[in-house]
Amino acid sequence: MAKFSTEQLPELLSFYYKRLFPYGPYYRWLSYDNPDSFSHRELSFTLAGDIYIRYQSFDKLEDFEQELQRKCPEKIDIGAVYNIKPKLKRTTANFDVVEKELVFDIDISDYDSVRTCCKEANVCNNCWKLMSLATKILDTALREDFGFKHLLWVFSGRRGIHCWVCDENVRKFQSKVRADIAEYLQLLTREDHTGKEAHIPTDKVHPSIKRALNIIEKEFVPVCVVGQNMLGTVEGMKKLLFMMEEPLKSEVESEWEKLNTSAERWDALKTIFNTLFAQGKLTRRSRNFIDEIMLQYAYPRLDVNVTKGSNHLLKSPFCVHPKTGKVCIPFNPSLASQFNPDVVPTISELLDEIQQWDAKENSDDTKRKVKHYKKTSMYKGMQIFEEFLRKLEASGKERSNNEELPMDF
Repeated sequence: MAKFSTEQLPELLSFYYKRLFPYGPYYRWLSYDNPDSFSHRELSFTLAGDIYIRYQSFDKLEDFEQELQRKCPEKIDIGAVYNIKPKLKRTTANFDVVEKELVFDIDISDYDSVRTCCKEANVCNNCWKLMSLATKILDTALREDFGFKHLLWVFSGRRGIHCWVCDENVRKFQSKVRADIAEYLQLLTREDHTGKEAHIPTDKVHPSIKRALNIIEKEFVPVCVVGQNMLGTVEGMKKLLFMMEEPLKSEVESEWEKLNTSAERWDALKTIFNTLFAQGKLTRRSRNFIDEIMLQYAYPRLDVNVTKGSNHLLKSPFCVHPKTGKVCIPFNPSLASQFNPDVVPTISELLDEIQQWDAKENSDDTKRKVKHYKKTSMYKGMQIFEEFLRKLEASGKERSNNEELPMDF
């Protein structure tokens, strides 16, 4: 397989937008069976040299396709649907958001305080396990606490994941509602003087927090204790000890000196904690310490500003990350733990796959040039997207049929 090179990006993007970008499904998504939803949608392009073009809109799919192939943007961002076409923004002072998906953005670099395997934009399979847990917790909360049904999960191409909630009523949420949902889900707060970010009230624990803890607890040891070697270093132990109060701190510190591995130290901490708890020797502030630590290391770290603002743009699915060459493809949240960012296809690999298919077709005396992702490793991600679209469209048709039913009095 060809290795991706940023120097080849302009040529590769030209190929990608001509042969592989899924124009039809993409339009079905953003039009929601209403052409105005697409023509009044803001789409922004980032061109080579960091040239940023906002407030673009396209009357029909063909216009969007032609412009994409002409400009070959390195990045596409999706904004809101407005009351007028965004390209006409300068012609009126009345420019208001009509609807926008409820979106969530989780970036692995926000886990730098708790991950030990990588830093900043770097991602490995151990990092992804943290993102997988975040996906599972957030997806469950959105479906069970709010009843949302149509969630599109997308790998950002390098270090993050995005969730697009596309239910019709959700798209019409005002900024206040979006902010309230974001705050409800934003469990981690600023660090206190000990460095602790999760604080659970001692009297009543909210059911959503209990559910998140149930999800985390099943995977906490392999993902955080072992995967991130949480207590395997002096630095890691000091960090956690600093968050403890007496008598928990002194007893744990003494026991940890006798042990060698992160898993052994975590087991010892839980044993000592449970013993002191049963004896009534823990301070009120320490009674949820184990749960708070699990939340601090594994609960989703949301960029709440992305969720709150209805006019906030977010990177589009199916654009290509200019640094990695990887395609921003959808993934199944229920199988997030099986998703491996290392095997997400790069644009160079996709070019190879299409060229191999072209050669095979030509050898069979077929002149047709395939213009479809089905012949590449993009196909799995596209199957997930197509299934998402089918359910979204079926929901829309069902709603329309119900609205047309006669009313009996």
